[in-house]
Amino acid sequence: MKIFQCKTQYWLFFTFLAIASFCTIVQAQVASPTRLRYNVLSHDSIQISWKAPRGKFGGYRLLVSPASGGKTNQLNLQNTATKAIIQGLMPDQNYTVQIIAYNKDKESKPAQGQFRIKDLEKRKDPKPRVKAVDKSSGNKPSVPEEEKFFCQTPAIADIVILVDGSWSIGRFNFRLVRLFLENLVTAFDVGSEKTRIGLAQYSGDPRIEWHLNAFSTKDEVIEAVRNLPYKGGNTLTGLALSYIFENSFKPEAGARTGVSKIGILITDGKSQDDIIPPSRNLRESGVELFAIGVKNADENELQEIASEPDSTHVYNVAEFDLMHTVVESLTRTVCSRVEEQHREIKASALATTGPPTELITSEVTARSFMVNWTHAPGKVEKYRVVYYPTRGGKPDEVVVDGSVSSTVLKNLMSLTEYQVAVFAIYPHTASEGLRGAETTLALPMASNLELYDVTENSLRAKWNAVAGASGYLILYAPLTEGLAGDEKEMKIGETHTDIQLSGLLPNTEYTVTVYAMFGEEASDPVTGQETTLPLNPPRNLRISNVGSNSARLAWDTTSRKVTGYRIVYNNVDGTEINEVEVDPVTTFPLKGLTPLTEYNVAIFSIYDEGQSEPLTGIFTTEEVPAQQYLEIDEVMTDSFRVTWHPLSADEGQHKLMWIPVYGGKTEEVVLKEDQDAYVIRGLEPGTEYEVSLLAILDDGSESEVVTAVGTTLDSAWTEPATTIEPTRTVTPVFRTGIRNLVVDDETSSSLRVKWDISDSSVQQFRVTYLTAQGDPAEEVVMVPGSQNNLLLKPLLSDTEYKVTVTPIYDDGEGVSVSAPGKTLPPSGPQNLRVSEEWYNRLRITWDPPSSPVKGYRIVYKPVSVAGPTLETFVGANINTILITNLLSGMDYNVKIFASQASGFSDALTGVVKTLFLGVTNLRADQIQLTSLCAQWQIHRHATAYRVVIESVQDTQKQESTVGGGTTRHCFYGLRPDSQYKISVYTKLQETEGPSVSIMEKTQSPPTQPPTFPPTIPPAKEVCIAAKADLVFMVDGSWSIGDENFNKITDFLYNTVGALNKIGADGTQVAMVQFTDDPRTEFKLNTYKTKETLLEAIKHISYKGGNTKTGKAIKHVRDTLFNAESGTRRGIPKVIVVITDGRSQDDVDKISREMQSEGKCIFAIGVADADYSELVNIGSKPSARHVFFVDDFDAFKKIEDELITFVCETASATCPLVNKNGIDLAGFKMMEMFGLVEKDFSSVEGVSMEPGTFNVYPCYQLHKDALVSQPTKYLHPEGLPSDYTISFLFRILPDTPQEPFALWEILNKNSDPLVGVILDNGGKTLTYFNYDYSGDFQTVTFEGPEIRKIFYGSFHKLHIAVNKTLAKVVIDCKQVGERAINASANITVDGVEVLGRMVRSRGPNGNSVPFQLQMFDIVCSTSWANKDKCCELPGLRDEETCPELPHSCSCSENSKGGLGPAGPPGGPGLRGPKGQRGEEGPKGPEGPRGETGPPGPQGPPGPQGPSGLSIQGMPGMPGEKGEKGEAGVPGPQGIPGGIGSPGRDGSPGQRGFPGKDGSSGPPGPPGPIGIPGAPGVPGITGSVGPQGALGPPGVPGAKGERGERGDLQSQAMVRAVARQVCEQLIQSHMARYTAILNQIPSHSSSIRTIQGPPGEPGRPGSPGTPGEQGPPGTPGFPGNAGVPGSPGERGLTGVKGEKGNPGTGSQGPRGPPGPAGPAGESRPGSPGPPGSPGPRGPPGHLGVPGPQGPSGQPGYCDPSSCSAYGVGDLIPYNDYQH
Repeated sequence: MKIFQCKTQYWLFFTFLAIASFCTIVQAQVASPTRLRYNVLSHDSIQISWKAPRGKFGGYRLLVSPASGGKTNQLNLQNTATKAIIQGLMPDQNYTVQIIAYNKDKESKPAQGQFRIKDLEKRKDPKPRVKAVDKSSGNKPSVPEEEKFFCQTPAIADIVILVDGSWSIGRFNFRLVRLFLENLVTAFDVGSEKTRIGLAQYSGDPRIEWHLNAFSTKDEVIEAVRNLPYKGGNTLTGLALSYIFENSFKPEAGARTGVSKIGILITDGKSQDDIIPPSRNLRESGVELFAIGVKNADENELQEIASEPDSTHVYNVAEFDLMHTVVESLTRTVCSRVEEQHREIKASALATTGPPTELITSEVTARSFMVNWTHAPGKVEKYRVVYYPTRGGKPDEVVVDGSVSSTVLKNLMSLTEYQVAVFAIYPHTASEGLRGAETTLALPMASNLELYDVTENSLRAKWNAVAGASGYLILYAPLTEGLAGDEKEMKIGETHTDIQLSGLLPNTEYTVTVYAMFGEEASDPVTGQETTLPLNPPRNLRISNVGSNSARLAWDTTSRKVTGYRIVYNNVDGTEINEVEVDPVTTFPLKGLTPLTEYNVAIFSIYDEGQSEPLTGIFTTEEVPAQQYLEIDEVMTDSFRVTWHPLSADEGQHKLMWIPVYGGKTEEVVLKEDQDAYVIRGLEPGTEYEVSLLAILDDGSESEVVTAVGTTLDSAWTEPATTIEPTRTVTPVFRTGIRNLVVDDETSSSLRVKWDISDSSVQQFRVTYLTAQGDPAEEVVMVPGSQNNLLLKPLLSDTEYKVTVTPIYDDGEGVSVSAPGKTLPPSGPQNLRVSEEWYNRLRITWDPPSSPVKGYRIVYKPVSVAGPTLETFVGANINTILITNLLSGMDYNVKIFASQASGFSDALTGVVKTLFLGVTNLRADQIQLTSLCAQWQIHRHATAYRVVIESVQDTQKQESTVGGGTTRHCFYGLRPDSQYKISVYTKLQETEGPSVSIMEKTQSPPTQPPTFPPTIPPAKEVCIAAKADLVFMVDGSWSIGDENFNKITDFLYNTVGALNKIGADGTQVAMVQFTDDPRTEFKLNTYKTKETLLEAIKHISYKGGNTKTGKAIKHVRDTLFNAESGTRRGIPKVIVVITDGRSQDDVDKISREMQSEGKCIFAIGVADADYSELVNIGSKPSARHVFFVDDFDAFKKIEDELITFVCETASATCPLVNKNGIDLAGFKMMEMFGLVEKDFSSVEGVSMEPGTFNVYPCYQLHKDALVSQPTKYLHPEGLPSDYTISFLFRILPDTPQEPFALWEILNKNSDPLVGVILDNGGKTLTYFNYDYSGDFQTVTFEGPEIRKIFYGSFHKLHIAVNKTLAKVVIDCKQVGERAINASANITVDGVEVLGRMVRSRGPNGNSVPFQLQMFDIVCSTSWANKDKCCELPGLRDEETCPELPHSCSCSENSKGGLGPAGPPGGPGLRGPKGQRGEEGPKGPEGPRGETGPPGPQGPPGPQGPSGLSIQGMPGMPGEKGEKGEAGVPGPQGIPGGIGSPGRDGSPGQRGFPGKDGSSGPPGPPGPIGIPGAPGVPGITGSVGPQGALGPPGVPGAKGERGERGDLQSQAMVRAVARQVCEQLIQSHMARYTAILNQIPSHSSSIRTIQGPPGEPGRPGSPGTPGEQGPPGTPGFPGNAGVPGSPGERGLTGVKGEKGNPGTGSQGPRGPPGPAGPAGESRPGSPGPPGSPGPRGPPGHLGVPGPQGPSGQPGYCDPSSCSAYGVGDLIPYNDYQH
């Protein structure tokens, strides 16, 4: 637009048929355009046309300028343009026009002319256009004159214009529509009391732009026309006609009675809905309709819409720019019809008209009602009754004769309110509508539902019949938890109202629901509930014949359907559980019982349907009677007889045993049932024997033991033996006070000894016991003579003891009596029970053992799959545990051990099973050549399904995740005649069940004549080298529509077709369709060929929904850009977003995050898309990444350009990265090496520390960390020819004094290709690479500015490399440049390494410690000049630098997201089928669901902020405390670089190389450091380059300016820094000056240093320690130092537990260090004393330097600050490659 300088300023707008652009003019020979013509369109606009020249030309230049002088406006037009419209002209201004054809740099002579609009309007020539002759011919142009028609009738009208605003018109053509409307309005006398004009615009939905009464003057209407917005959408003309009938011709909208009503429709296409009823309604209501069609309009449809005759009411033009040709004819016709209607209305006004009255509804049913009205006045031809549901729906109508005053409206929906309007139709008009409303009744429902005749597995239902019902639907389902999904359905005819429901479960509550059906519509339900009968248990339990080890059960049966019985009997403490199933008998003996034990008995009846409730009872077994009489007589020297009472036959066999009291072999004999005496022979003379008698029960157990003691006669004895009662001594010589010694009450750790006292003169008893194996440690207990029992404990479990009781008299001992006893084995838990079963967990419960326990060990392992055995421990007071993280539907073996004093008990074992989380009835259908569908029955708790199809032949997979309510999913792009495995995994929140799989084969292709494969679009030249991960995000919202969605897929097909190679070696393509929820159509690694990918694009189905673009972009980031979906490292990530509207959620934040992560985003907007939103979504620059088209047909215009830009991005050597908010081509090397907060913990040998500001982290690469990455992941296309390497780093005091590569690229043989070398000894910087001819080239920089980067502070280094120069910039100041040759590209089969020493050989070299805060490679040499070094405190300018990032706090974003939803509830009762209604308002919140199961533990979150980011002040070292008790395992400690020190200490730094390998020179003294964290003591090691800490050194020279401090004394910081710098400079100024002169040539790429490495120096003793200063301002943090010299490298130790706590005031934790201190490390605070090493060479002596004045407070370089405040640095994890 341009402004001409006149008295009044006008805007000159050029509207043309192509995109215009300015360019320069170049004169040359091209044929000239001819036949320059003008056509006045309005008082300020004109159309210029011309004839195209012959021959080839590229386009036109149109120049327009005021003849009186002024700026010439020059625009370019395409070569297809032959006309242009100019608006905003001054009617009385002369203008000069030139049209020039051009081809490349050649131009034609101009076709020229002049015009003035006022002159053109005055000409009388009836022709609208006149030829203008080329000025070059010398003829003067002539101008036409056209007189516009103006309707001058006094009649007035209400005119409503209906304008098609659909996509097919387009924004440019819509401007011509506005111009047509302006001319139309101009022709009428418009005013509030004159002709009124209203306008509506329609597409998919109509809208009123303004009503008839909106404006009171013509100028206001014309202004509204000029500002009419373009709507866009589909073409629903029928809906629009109905809309203006209901809304525009109404009194409230400005319509007047007794005034002509005119409707004018303007459309460019065929309607997508029915136009006949609404147009008829308008005509019958007295509206005269005119229809104007343009371009693709259907003339037959126009004739159906318009009033008759068609010759005057239908207009059709071929193009929009020809619409002006019908303006006059239309306005004349409208004007004459207004006059005619005015006369007709006057005539009809004499006749009486009016609406009908008294609307009454009656005879209301569920499906109909009657409408009655009172006749309207006058001669009524017809009545039209219009009715429709109030909640929305298509109107229906009934037309009856004018003599009728009632009608019945039928086929209505039940329980629905209807709006009714009755219109009286007169010969020339229609009345207003008589309106009312009525609501239909609900469908009659079944009643009096009765459930009866209930049995165990059936019941009957009956109800009252419903008149008019076509049948009944019966639903019945169990209400029991877990069975609610087993709903069954039954449909019966209308004649049945009594049915039987069978196949039910016993003792289960059922709900029964009955619906009356009226066709497909169901009534409200009637519901009842009833519980089936339980299965009958047995009855009348009788328990008889109860003995010590047996009993008999008897019962009565209750049903002939019993198939057997299940008998369960157990003792009351649950340690003995027995179960047996028997045939349908009524009696059963129980054997093998334990004496004196109470038993519970339960008997279940077993039926085919299950088992009944139990019949129960209790009984107690009897005691085994002890043998109360045992006697010894007939004693001889080698034998005696034993007698007893006769034995009971039901006690089983009896056993007699004897053994010498003082040791010997036990002998025994099994007795007969009726035997009551036995002679024991073969005894030793004069020997005391213990004799025992016991019963052996049926179950193998033994009864109580009866003992007696007898002594054989001595060989010299001659008297006969004497019979002695058991209550007295059994020998004639000794007295016995003991009888019936019994050992019982056994436990696992105790025995009770009991005896009868047979002699009251016993003073006390001596009880001794020892193990049967002869344990020499015999235990003795003395008890009073009145005590007859004793509890022996603690004893060993499962061990046999011999117990002896000896009576003690005043005059000596009596006869001892012995008895054996055995402790029980360790008793284990009992009665394993399972509850709370779920898909990934269950609870087990057990009964504790009778003996004391310390705890329980639970061991469980899956039965059918390989997996580790897991175990856990619980305390002694716990007998239940919830086991989680189990596999779904899996059997587990469970063992529970009780931990007791004697060890672990026997295991309580069992098999438990989780619920099965899986679908059922999986099957395949719709099996085609290249596709098939999987169908399954839904799982009631599923929240999603993961569906996987895998080819059996080549294991290629497709995978999709669908919602929990989905029952089928289809796969496309499959191979014909191929076997596939389809697996469905059911998901419940984060839990995923096992797969359910089937095998299916795609169809075989039919045998047909040879056919040619489909033509795959060839790749475009620009895309040949493209290699990217490309994601298309397609808007699938409702505003798109099916037709336009097909246009989008065509566009995607063409775009993807332009790519070259598809798959892992080329471009991978994914697609997401987004609405309310994004849906992944296919992932990046789904398709490996272009053919299958294009086939999949063809089959994408339209989704529909709202527009949530932000949610979709986040979905792409989270689910597609990961390894599982196929994302590759080092490959450009490109996203193409296509949308037609504004997003309903936030897109700015996620778009910025994606761009900052290096994703390149293209945004394409269509029609109503928000351009500003597209700019926010797309990458920068927007001119390259943001596209906008008017409609979906215009995709072709941007297709080539988009393909070019996408392929250029995919082919670029440098990807797009976001740096400081700017999109640049380059590489974020920190991210690529994993040196970012979220990844560094997995990089071995790296720790995170505060950087130049507290909010910036830096990463310390510890000694020999050797951080590396494959080159193919970092620079897959190599390096560009021009680039800038940018570092922000810090050399540490323990960085070795020898050359190392800050960064370098090695080939597969570990030869260096390109890199940056720092010589810490020689204080030089070297850049090297290979030039284009293959020669190795180096450039070295030195000098004061170079040297300062070695002095221990952070510095920013830029190395800009182009084809001729290498330039070095330090701290944003150029310090030097060197000439180089153009570089050759690198190979990508090697690695890139940080900090590698120059002397390293092979892939496993050494690396140095240093700190790195920033590392980028920018593909431009100008970045060094643009950077402002805002990260350096000393150079930061707050006015020009961006704000520092905010530190995190514990309160920010601390609120977690919503937890997972609980499992869905069971299905409810089926509701009646209803008509589809409009979306209602949001309903009230539903009841809270049951709490869902806890999800699995989530992944670790990102590393949190480092507290206050600065370490606290170190505490004074505490005195060494005593060793504390072992503590519980503590939290994760700070990781070392490699691990805890092993048995030997960490290695010392290797000495400098020498010619003869002698010991290295002594190292310089380290600066005085503040107290650091205690170091790890080392063992004797080799001499390092730096000696132990000596006395303070001499003052150094003045150092460089330091950065401002933060709340600390700069004087102390400077003093420390000054000492560091001085010692580094003094000791290493001359070292390695020639080191880089030996960099190898191309044939040998191994860098060398002078001489081979020398042997380690002789071990040295510690130097004299410096004096301990008071705690002061922190200095540079060093790695943890030790007092002793470093030892040899020890084996890598395993990660240790937290150590025992010491005493004393604890200092702060130091920064993370590598495993063990480096030899040359600057010592920190005194650690615990190390092992003394041999004496080393002395360090340099010096005195402390003076302390400088205090500086101004300001920022602090945290790398120079050890700590202040409180809080430890956050510990970080070790890195594992």
